[in-house]
Amino acid sequence: MQIVEDGPYRVRGALPLHTQEIVRNEEGRSWSYRQGRAYPVKDGTMLCRCGHSRKKPFCDGSHKTAGVDLAETASFEPMLQEAEEIDGPRYSLTDNERYCAFARFCDNGQRIWNEVRIEGEEHARLAIYMAHQCPAGRLLVWDRSTGNPVEEPLTASLSLIQDPGAGVSGPLVLRGGVRVQSASGESYEVRNRQALCRCGASSNKPFCDGSHASTKFRDGLE
Repeated sequence: MQIVEDGPYRVRGALPLHTQEIVRNEEGRSWSYRQGRAYPVKDGTMLCRCGHSRKKPFCDGSHKTAGVDLAETASFEPMLQEAEEIDGPRYSLTDNERYCAFARFCDNGQRIWNEVRIEGEEHARLAIYMAHQCPAGRLLVWDRSTGNPVEEPLTASLSLIQDPGAGVSGPLVLRGGVRVQSASGESYEVRNRQALCRCGASSNKPFCDGSHASTKFRDGLE
């Protein structure tokens, strides 16, 4: 994925693109995803980054007149450099809140920051599950006995998040180690899960910071 200076995202390669709806459980908390409509993508496809295109998810040039500041402000440093670490009996959790995409999977049970601290397989499984559902990859669970992250291999894909629980549309989620290249030519850290801003309001561009929730961003794709 390539960032066009003051413009859209340019897809490199032919990655599958779908809408993905956040599904809530009986407690009303974010729990899983439901895959929706597929969109045609080829190498060079331009995806809206400013939030104002009338042809979402594709760019229609609206960024030129929308008055949205699309300058990149995110750090190129590894996410772990600024992450908080929480140790539990078997696993540790690292969390870089700057990358929160407000998907709220982390709020299940006693919340991930507490679940990782509690003894027992059930709590460990829930903490790992919540981390894997986080679209931004801000949360990583680590096996303390090996020092390795508890991660699952993901197929490279693009998802347009829909969040009916909050009544908004969310970020563009990249899974499976998709590289994000800055308009400067430098690459951001390659990660298993990343969430890119689609509303144009993030203060951590190109990454999502949850601003779509406060701005009530709707893409009309549901």
